Amino acid sequence: MATAKPDTQKLLTELDDLLLKAKANIASTDSEEELDQERVRYTGRKSELTTILRGIKDLSDDGKKEVGARANEVKEKVLELVEKQSMVLRKKSVERASKEEELDVTLPGNKIPQGRRHIISQMQERTEEIFQRMGFDVVYPYEIDTDFNNFQAVNIPEGHPARDSWDTFWTEDGQIAITHTSAMQNRVLRSHEPPIRVVVPGRTFRHEATDARHEHTFFQVEGVYVDKGVTFADMLGTLQTFFSEFFGQKIGIKFSPDFFPFVEPGGMISIDVSGLGDSFMEISKGTGWLEILGCGMIHPRVLEMGGIDPNVYSGFAWGFGLERVVMPKFAIEDIRLIYKGDLDFVRQF
Repeated sequence: MATAKPDTQKLLTELDDLLLKAKANIASTDSEEELDQERVRYTGRKSELTTILRGIKDLSDDGKKEVGARANEVKEKVLELVEKQSMVLRKKSVERASKEEELDVTLPGNKIPQGRRHIISQMQERTEEIFQRMGFDVVYPYEIDTDFNNFQAVNIPEGHPARDSWDTFWTEDGQIAITHTSAMQNRVLRSHEPPIRVVVPGRTFRHEATDARHEHTFFQVEGVYVDKGVTFADMLGTLQTFFSEFFGQKIGIKFSPDFFPFVEPGGMISIDVSGLGDSFMEISKGTGWLEILGCGMIHPRVLEMGGIDPNVYSGFAWGFGLERVVMPKFAIEDIRLIYKGDLDFVRQF
């Protein structure tokens, strides 16, 4: 018995029925997974649509064109229905999540832990802010610099015995981990026109044993002031003003002569700590005076190497370790605690 050949109208009817069934099934899906199964069922390689199209080969040429065009329309319509249903399902998912995760603004919030700025960073910022209000610019040093800038440009030539005071880290190519921020002084003098008012805060490095009062890495604040007619009294007034601002009360200062190759005359400044609390009195060994920094009038040779005529201009410079004032101010007994990286320590300040 011969198999009946499909006719054009029958295949068109099957395509219409297929579309109606697809509409109903797609609309009834409740998840993206179910929806994808319906897409494959109606448009995949083994779909009902593919089964219907197998009979197209027995049609006339006109019938093939008509059924083929209709099959493409049905497939596009099914895919369009799938996309619309996908949007519906996504919207329902969002609405469901919104209801389930509805925000109750009366509930206490979750505390977000906050970091803390390191005490040295805080005091560096305070130092810079005070000097900027006094008219100084801030310049930061190179932590690795040349022998010329670190020593020679501040009147410490090769072979000078003063070099023995600085325990120096050298790199393999002859550079230096700066022993003081004075390494920027020559650059400052050459890059600025008088009047020059600059502070240079930064890390410095010395190859020495560590203990409660000494570290191989510490923070130093260098200062340079150059102009016509600058005097020793200007230096004392500048430093007294800074420390009075830093500690929030008028601070007495005392100058003691000393030798530094880059200043002449030079010496040490001590500050009156008798009114700053027990920590300062203890570190001053009960004298009430704390030696805080080295300073002096910039040596004419240093001015000349910086391109400044010492017959026209004069100036002063100073340098102090920031830890030197931070430790007694916050009752820190061991400098090693500052750089240990202990978060419990950092969070105290």
